[in-house]
Amino acid sequence: MRLFITIVLFTTTLFAQTTKAPTNPKLKVAYFASGCFWCVEAIYESVSGVEEAISGYAGSTVKNPTYRTIKKTGHAETVAVYYNPKLISYAALIDVFYASQDPTTVGQNPDFGHNYRSIIFYNNTDEREIAKAKFTDINTRYQGKAVTEIQQIDKFYPAEDYHQDFEKRNPDNSYIKAVSIPRLKRFQENYKNTKH
Repeated sequence: MRLFITIVLFTTTLFAQTTKAPTNPKLKVAYFASGCFWCVEAIYESVSGVEEAISGYAGSTVKNPTYRTIKKTGHAETVAVYYNPKLISYAALIDVFYASQDPTTVGQNPDFGHNYRSIIFYNNTDEREIAKAKFTDINTRYQGKAVTEIQQIDKFYPAEDYHQDFEKRNPDNSYIKAVSIPRLKRFQENYKNTKH
C-alpha cells in the first residue's frame, strides 16, 4: 500500500501543472504553434523583448487537454509568448514565427501531424489583420504552399510542468541535441534580434 501511494504521489507530481504566467501588467501575450513546443519555447525565449514563453495546448474546444490526450482532442502544441510591446511588436513576433519554421509543412521535422500544425492565434481584430497580411506575404513567397492556420485564441492550457523550459533543463536529452538545439541555432543565424 505504501508503494502504491508513493507511486501515485510521484505520478501526480510529475504530471502536475503549476506553471504561472508572468504578472507584469506591461506585458502582452501572443500564441503560436509551429511544431514541438520545446523548440518553439526556446526560440521565443531567445528573442529580445520576450520575457517568458510557456508551453501548452490550444486550437480545440475540448477542455483540459494533456500531453497524452492531444492527438485525440485536436489541440496543437502551442507556446504563450509574454512580450514587452515597447521592445518588440506583434508583427515582429510573427516574423520570428516564420523565420523559425517551414510554413509549408504540417509540423516540423521530425514532428509531423495535426498536433504539430502551424497556427498563429490572435487576440483581437488588429492582430488578426496583421497575421493575415504576414500570411499573404509568406504564402506568396512559398508560391501558395503555406499551410499556416490563423485562429482566434479561445483557451490556452499550460502544459505539464516537466515540459516547461525543457531545453534549458535537459541539454543532454537526445531530442534536444538532435532537433531542438539545431533548430534554435538555424533560427539565430537568420534572425538578428536575439539575446546572446
